Amino acid sequence: MARRNPNPIDVHVGNRVRMRRMLIGMSQEKLGERLGLTFQQVQKYEKGSNRVSASRLYQMAQILGVSVQFFFEDVAAPAMSEHVDAHEAGETNTIMDFLNSSEGVQLNRAFSEIGNATVRRRVIDLVKSIAGQDNESSEPM
Repeated sequence: MARRNPNPIDVHVGNRVRMRRMLIGMSQEKLGERLGLTFQQVQKYEKGSNRVSASRLYQMAQILGVSVQFFFEDVAAPAMSEHVDAHEAGETNTIMDFLNSSEGVQLNRAFSEIGNATVRRRVIDLVKSIAGQDNESSEPM
């Protein structure tokens, strides 16, 4: 039997489940326990290899403290638009992969705790500079 590729919408929803779960510091085991599932089933949902039913998605939203719409945010642009080129779609996937990584979650959590908008902008400028994307200076530090 041939393996099918997961639907891009299912993958997106799974990524959003994983991102939110990690942001609140919940393990797959704990989410599975609250859903009455094994952590392996949660893994399948997060990878998009298994579809999440509407009732299960509603239950996940309540457990994770978000609206059902949260899981579909930004889905229309990269996954459904015919006008998105391959480079832009690949860039979006790279960003989502990072945001779903342990480092991405840690960075976002710490960054969101910075209350001062000026400091947040300076942190962004610093990171761009370190990454070599600063337009003002291309000299190494």
